[in-house]
Amino acid sequence: MAGDSRVLMDHNMEIGVTSAQVKKLPKHLREAQISTDRTHLISDPAKKPRQRYVQKDGKCNVHHGNVQETYRYLSDLFTTLVDLRWRLSFFIFTLVYVVNWLFFGFLWWLIALIRGDLVHAGEEGWTPCVQHLNSFVSAFLFSIETETTIGYGYRVITEKCPEGIILLLVQAILGSIVNAMMVGCMFVKISQPKNRAETLMFSHNAVISVRDNKMCLMFRVGDLRNSHIVEASIRAKLIRSQQTKEGEFIPFNQTDINIGFDTGDDRLFLVSPLIISHEINEKSPFWEMSLAQMEKEEFEIVVILEGMVEATGMTCQARSSYLDTEVLWGYRFTPVLSLENGFYEVDYNNFHDVYETNTPTCSAKELAAKLREGPLLPSLSLLSPETKMRTFDRLSKQDPLSQDEDKEERDSGGERGETNGSAAALEKSHLADGLSD
Repeated sequence: MAGDSRVLMDHNMEIGVTSAQVKKLPKHLREAQISTDRTHLISDPAKKPRQRYVQKDGKCNVHHGNVQETYRYLSDLFTTLVDLRWRLSFFIFTLVYVVNWLFFGFLWWLIALIRGDLVHAGEEGWTPCVQHLNSFVSAFLFSIETETTIGYGYRVITEKCPEGIILLLVQAILGSIVNAMMVGCMFVKISQPKNRAETLMFSHNAVISVRDNKMCLMFRVGDLRNSHIVEASIRAKLIRSQQTKEGEFIPFNQTDINIGFDTGDDRLFLVSPLIISHEINEKSPFWEMSLAQMEKEEFEIVVILEGMVEATGMTCQARSSYLDTEVLWGYRFTPVLSLENGFYEVDYNNFHDVYETNTPTCSAKELAAKLREGPLLPSLSLLSPETKMRTFDRLSKQDPLSQDEDKEERDSGGERGETNGSAAALEKSHLADGLSD
């Protein structure tokens, strides 16, 4: 939108139309004009919105279509049932039990019909297969009582019915299998570690800045629970389309981003929020990428945090991603850890906050070449040049008597202050003595 407005303003300048007259133009003239070489020099076109490969909440934005071999889902029926949505899980859970009860109820009713129990119901001297079973409804109720082992005692099977005894054994065995499968599916679905990943946080943005004279790509992770993730490890992937030298186009090519695999820094002790750093070196895919080039690139960084849940021992995985527009060049993360009375406190209000820092806009390769030639920046003082000049002028104009009085006043004030304040006052007094000499 910004690029189109600049192109439109440039077109208005060429034809001599002011901004107030733009609304009076016809619709075809109010629309953004086709970019020319001159407009490219004035403004870069805005990036088109792109679809994410992985959502911020960790869901993969990939749908499988035209799957012909659907029978493969039935080969792993348990996983298929666990992966279903909750509404379908409840529907299938209820449907399986109702169908099972109806099926065996029909068999009990069929046995009573073949034996003539329905015709001779209530006659003296007649021993039915199941007492007080005189309709399909009563057969259905007896099937529920048998499979759920309720046993009200009103409808019972007799010893004069061998076919009923065999059916009772079959229903008891199949009913146990159905209970084990359906209850197991519900238990696994409820206790899925996917819910544990909801309390694992990733920063909204990734940042690039200099650490120890090396360009680094950083993002922050945190755990909101007091029960920690055991054996936590993290890895990152660069998702970017690539074209080979032979002309083959590879969409969403995955490249590893080293965040400490060789040094063990990818193993995390995630008690408090940590800043994960990727050193941009010769093996990094960002080695030759400068700020200007990064603004033109289209890529996505996928980060994956894995570990075992301390309470259940199940493996948990949390995912997030950063688009190229979410990687901030020249920023650092705001500290969130502070020392309180006897403990450390994490302020999650500042978890996603960043602040700007001095960072060269060149690539990491060019920065390394400049550092080999000499120091990139001189040592900077805490005071600005104007502030230091004003301080020196004020000290040089003081007479020795006023300097002594100021020194005594600072010493008395330092006793009331903290150690850092006393050290600063002492340093200023030595500086004043040196200037007076």
